[in-house]
Amino acid sequence: MKTCLVTGGAGFIGSHLAAALVARGDKVTVLDNLSTGKLSNLAAVRDAITFVEGSITDPETAGRCCRGVDVVFHEAALASVPRSVDDPVTSHLHNVDGTLNLLVAARDAGVKRLVYAASSSAYGDSPSLPKREDMPYDPMSPYAVQKYVGELYLSVFAKLYGLSCVGLRYFNVFGPRQDPQSQYAAVVPIFITRLLAGEAPVINGDGTFSRDFTYIDNVVHANLCAADAPDPGGRTVNVACGDRFSLNELYALIQRHAGSDLPAVHGPARAGDVPHSQADISLAREVIGYEPQVDFATGLARTVAWYREQMS
Repeated sequence: MKTCLVTGGAGFIGSHLAAALVARGDKVTVLDNLSTGKLSNLAAVRDAITFVEGSITDPETAGRCCRGVDVVFHEAALASVPRSVDDPVTSHLHNVDGTLNLLVAARDAGVKRLVYAASSSAYGDSPSLPKREDMPYDPMSPYAVQKYVGELYLSVFAKLYGLSCVGLRYFNVFGPRQDPQSQYAAVVPIFITRLLAGEAPVINGDGTFSRDFTYIDNVVHANLCAADAPDPGGRTVNVACGDRFSLNELYALIQRHAGSDLPAVHGPARAGDVPHSQADISLAREVIGYEPQVDFATGLARTVAWYREQMS
């Protein structure tokens, strides 16, 4: 049994991870300021965890929560490209300053492993596919810059202070409990809930942009692998499925599962969006023993079914 801290644990990814840690018998503390996370996401495990309402932007809170912890899973962030474009200062406070606070706290508390939620947005608009970790980076948004800075801090803390840590570069995570209501919501829950409600969603651009959509169970699996792997030395690895699907293909699959023939409405492309993204996951296999557990089509079917049940 490990003692674990999940920052951002009331959010979409963090709550799934907290539940998986509880299921395998770990002692879990969740730290979340509830700015985007929801206590309802933790309903199934609320009695089995310790919940702390607070922010990683406060060094004292970060330090207190890291004491006595074996593994820190750092999921807390303002995770949105458009939000960072609208308000880069607030995003920086949470995504850079907050991450540094947590790294210092983990170092000082003698944490055995820190797992960091990085982002595929760091690659930017590199035309080469699939994306490999040894490629040059070209961030196109403040959010992408901020998450990449976190990777650099990870590497430095591993080299300077001997903190055992690893970054997981997520590619377009989707699944149950992802919030479709936020103005910065991801495309999958928006498409699903609009179609189930009999409304046509808007596709930003012509729909040819493509993504390596990654079902939540794969991300949870990667985090568990990263916690248990031999010391990764502060490296960052891709977490995805190694495939890519266009927004038009995504929409067609959701139409099929939702039983809808509503055509999509196309709008302008969003500022800061990368046209195409696909991961090479060979380094993740090598460094943390990661292997995708659920393919895109299966994950999408499960996700549509979950939203249909919630909306009924």
